[in-house]
Amino acid sequence: MRAAALALLALAASASAQRTQTALDAGWRFSDGDAPGAEAAAFDDGAWASVDLPHTWNAEDAFDETPGYRRGLGWYRRTLRLGPEAIRGRARRFLQFEGANQVADVWVNGQPVGRHVGGYTAFTLDVTDSLVEGENVVAVRVDNRHDADVPPLDADFTFYGGLYRDVWLIETGAVHFSTEWGASGVRLDVPGLAEGDTRVRARAEVVNDGGLPARVEVIHVLRDPSGATVAEWRGSVALAAGETTEVEAWSAAVTDPQFWTPETPAVYRVETRVEANGDATDRVTEPLGFRWVAVDGDGFRLNGGHRQWAGTNRHQDVEGIGNAVPDDFHRRDVRLIKETGFDFLRLAHYPHNEAMLRAADEMGLLVWSEIPVYWAIAWDDPTTFASAEQQLREMVTRDKNRASVVLWSVANETPVSPARTDFLVRLAATARRLDPTRLVTAAVFADHERQPDGTTVFRIEDPLAAHLDVVGVNQYVGWYDGLLDKIGTIRWETTIDKPLVISEFGAGARYGLRGDSLTRWSEDYQAALYREQLAMLRPVPFLRGLSPWILMDFRSPRRPLAVVQDFWNRKGLLSERGERKLAFGVLQRFYAEVARDWRPSPTGF
Repeated sequence: MRAAALALLALAASASAQRTQTALDAGWRFSDGDAPGAEAAAFDDGAWASVDLPHTWNAEDAFDETPGYRRGLGWYRRTLRLGPEAIRGRARRFLQFEGANQVADVWVNGQPVGRHVGGYTAFTLDVTDSLVEGENVVAVRVDNRHDADVPPLDADFTFYGGLYRDVWLIETGAVHFSTEWGASGVRLDVPGLAEGDTRVRARAEVVNDGGLPARVEVIHVLRDPSGATVAEWRGSVALAAGETTEVEAWSAAVTDPQFWTPETPAVYRVETRVEANGDATDRVTEPLGFRWVAVDGDGFRLNGGHRQWAGTNRHQDVEGIGNAVPDDFHRRDVRLIKETGFDFLRLAHYPHNEAMLRAADEMGLLVWSEIPVYWAIAWDDPTTFASAEQQLREMVTRDKNRASVVLWSVANETPVSPARTDFLVRLAATARRLDPTRLVTAAVFADHERQPDGTTVFRIEDPLAAHLDVVGVNQYVGWYDGLLDKIGTIRWETTIDKPLVISEFGAGARYGLRGDSLTRWSEDYQAALYREQLAMLRPVPFLRGLSPWILMDFRSPRRPLAVVQDFWNRKGLLSERGERKLAFGVLQRFYAEVARDWRPSPTGF
């Protein structure tokens, strides 16, 4: 393993010095705990464990031990060997981390190169001036301790620690795409599509890190799902040394584009290269879907047609590996969801791995993507707001070109107060400013009260709702709120003209535990609750979608009950091993029965 850590990277430079991207997942050393001085290049890590990424130190934690699963420090070190051709052949070099939970400090050859706060979004660090010919040591300290300034403060899931997503070495020429807008620096949209304008707008953030002014051209090539070229266009600008600017350019109208839908997930590709004084210096490829989303008085619209969402929720958590989930597992889950007949997925409660979004694009899922503003946080603290806004910006930045993403969510289950509402209204405004092409949502609670006639009225009155495009409501009647017989007493009312998604409902069940429909924690009780909930929700006139909680059981330190929980949240339709519970079939049959496309009817589903 030590030899692998010192392996020579094949980074031969081409004459044009275009981008290369090299995976750095293999050959790391890991220390489970603090290791003072480990940032130094000469530090002896010979006694450390050998690990490959993705990696977390919490995958096998025993939650029942005091003080529970470990939240603390961990160190990672890796040696790179760069030959002279690599140093001379590339002008700029970056380290990209897809995820480090939740505070990461990075050194190269003993020099600090950056810190990132927030456990679920990618970050990129310029390491050009720190790398040398020969051996280079990358050291990363990761901290998953409680931090009052970083949402979330508390949650019903495990705060895994570690470098739990991929790490890359990216190399470019001196004139390159900015890493401030994600690794690609290119934003794509078709802003006039709703009006029939099929021109593609490309906005490329370009940086001149060379020592001289440059005449810069940005060339875009649009390829359809078969790979055929359908458009080519370019923009140009004079760029002074050290200057960063946005180069905007529009394609000609694209003839008869294939529209992206869950049924026909047509993913186009835009290959973009930048040329400085005639030499190509950077190149990226980004996805593009011809699709547009909106809401109106009748609900959600995709490409002009009304539709309702048939979905579920998902956590990034797999038995035995925690949140250090390889790309193949993400694709497995999307494939399962699609084969089950669902078309909508809420990614709870943080931005998930980019591999999940790639798979959703390619296989066809509508996605709700969320930042971890969860339960109660320091609503009046400017530092907390800055952290939440940063995580929102980084989520939008990374997934700005994903056709599958239709909803940006700013919060989950936050108790109503004036400070909380102001906080979230400002986040919603940020989301719209960053991306006016998608919809903004949040998961809230509905107020409810028992009526003299024995019914229970659920009312959507949260003041945040007026600032959202789609309102998500979490409700657990029949599990935390009464028993199954209460579900049939519910009536829904709303004071806002917004589409409703039931973003969570469900019940815990341990796979294989059987009983009758009154035996809590049994598969039978969970299945009965699903039948009652679906019967109650189907006639709600303003309901436009469902995402029951949750696809698969996941680890949580808040779930200590022996036998039935054992530190797993058991509300999954599947066990942690992927075994199907009875409720899975109930939901699958229901979605098969209801209409996917909008049918003008007061009965909702």
